[in-house]
Amino acid sequence: MGKFAKWIAGGLGWALLGPIGGILGFLFGGLLDEQMDGTALEPGKTTPGDFVASLMVLVAAVMKADGKVLRSELEYVKAWFIQNFGKSAASDAVKMLGGLLKQNIPLEQVASQIKMRLDYHSRLQLLHFIYGIARADGALHANEIQIIDRIANLIGISASDQQSIRAMFVEETDSAYKILEVDKSASDDEIKKAYRKMAMKYHPDKVAYLGEDFKNAAEEKFQKLNKAYESIKKERNIT
Repeated sequence: MGKFAKWIAGGLGWALLGPIGGILGFLFGGLLDEQMDGTALEPGKTTPGDFVASLMVLVAAVMKADGKVLRSELEYVKAWFIQNFGKSAASDAVKMLGGLLKQNIPLEQVASQIKMRLDYHSRLQLLHFIYGIARADGALHANEIQIIDRIANLIGISASDQQSIRAMFVEETDSAYKILEVDKSASDDEIKKAYRKMAMKYHPDKVAYLGEDFKNAAEEKFQKLNKAYESIKKERNIT
């Protein structure tokens, strides 16, 4: 059994309920029935399986946004998962995604469940992963950005945090400032304060409860924040 399969089989909490549970039921009917019969659910606790289920359902929604799914897109997704979670996880993820892509995804209901059950820091990480997967082919297309923005709004991500994470993947002249959520006119002291605030918000420890795999994958977001800060420091000669 691969890594993704172990995350799912190892325990699902609130993802077994509501629209996400309904979607997963088509893929893992027997397995989920067995879990529900033998294990008491913990609706208030998020497991790695809950996070994985949420991520995969939202990724499927993004991939279906333009009405067609190309084999090359699946290969890009696989490559992203290999980079972040290893080959076994990538194989499981592509299989799971193949099943999800055949289903109708009620995005509003799914997003509502995620917003209600997943803490804010984990939703930020979810958004970062979605951008990373969409960007895996080397470009972010307009339809992808549109649906990711919609997802971000539906799961309750603030406008400033949306802009910050988007700026990590869409390069513009002021991307570094957007990542720190400050204007280019901000003082050096304001830049330093903004960095400290964002460093706390984006620190990988915020999702440590999901396990080492997700904590390590979350390092990318933190590294992009540090890179943005170093870029501004160099530009302004901040010591």
